[in-house]
Amino acid sequence: MYINLIFLSLTGLVNAQYFSAGWAPGQPVPSQTPSPAHVPHSPSTPATQHEPGKMSFLDSLVTVGPLGAVSSLIGFNITGASSVTWDERIPLITDENYAEMIVNETLTPEEEKERVWFLIITVTAGQPEGVSKFVDHVFDATYNYTLERGELPHVRFGRIDYLNVTSITTKWAVWSAPYLVVLKDRGKTLRFYKAGQIRLTDEILHQFLKEEGWSIKEPWKSIYGPGGEREYILEYLAQVLSVVYGALVRVPKWLMYTMSGGLATFFINFLHKPSPPQSAAKPAVKPVPKPVSAPAAPEHVVTSSATNTPRKGSTKRKGKK
Repeated sequence: MYINLIFLSLTGLVNAQYFSAGWAPGQPVPSQTPSPAHVPHSPSTPATQHEPGKMSFLDSLVTVGPLGAVSSLIGFNITGASSVTWDERIPLITDENYAEMIVNETLTPEEEKERVWFLIITVTAGQPEGVSKFVDHVFDATYNYTLERGELPHVRFGRIDYLNVTSITTKWAVWSAPYLVVLKDRGKTLRFYKAGQIRLTDEILHQFLKEEGWSIKEPWKSIYGPGGEREYILEYLAQVLSVVYGALVRVPKWLMYTMSGGLATFFINFLHKPSPPQSAAKPAVKPVPKPVSAPAAPEHVVTSSATNTPRKGSTKRKGKK
């Protein structure tokens, strides 16, 4: 809690307009998102870009349904091919070239100290419409705006396709997208920004990089992160998932469709399985009550009054004798 208060106070001191102010209690809820006043600059040299094409029905079964949601959580691209082509001037960072381009980049000591990688982790290849596409558009506009201004030579832009990498996102413990990442020290210092934590316009992101607004936020520190005592756990997990992903992409699409359909049918039948009928309870047999015999009438000793009570006449006769 105290760290959050310190973070908010620092953002106010440096007048960081690139952080979203958010909503405060008492303010009316905005009915619509205000459009940015600045129109993104078009690059002087047109980039090679293609709009994502419509997915086929079979592709939609794998990428849109529950199976696609499960595969996206672990960074698997079951279709095996990207449905969108991005700006070729922004390098695409993959599991294969990450070490060569970032970790082992040839730099002088001064360049290494100043080098900043501004990365986007995108999921537009699997979800052509939505927040990820918007963040991709603003990211490309920021890159073009930076080129036109001729500033930030120490900043390099890069794109990571979340559905086409496994090792990178696993080591970083990133299980969703889109994300903006500020990387320094050859990948040892990482700062992650979820879409919505930063105001997404090209000018604001440019100022964010120019004024080093990312330095306000503390880098990711975890026992599982870079330099942590349990970093090896995520590294082993990344290796295992990379092997599994390498095997899945070799499975023919028709076989994957068949397996996914059978698996989905099994789960649907399992979830909708009717409960076993309960056996009808047998009515309890009431014990037949034993007939209660009437209590025996008490025997009364009937004594004759003649034997018990002497007659007066006889007494008198006895007295006369």
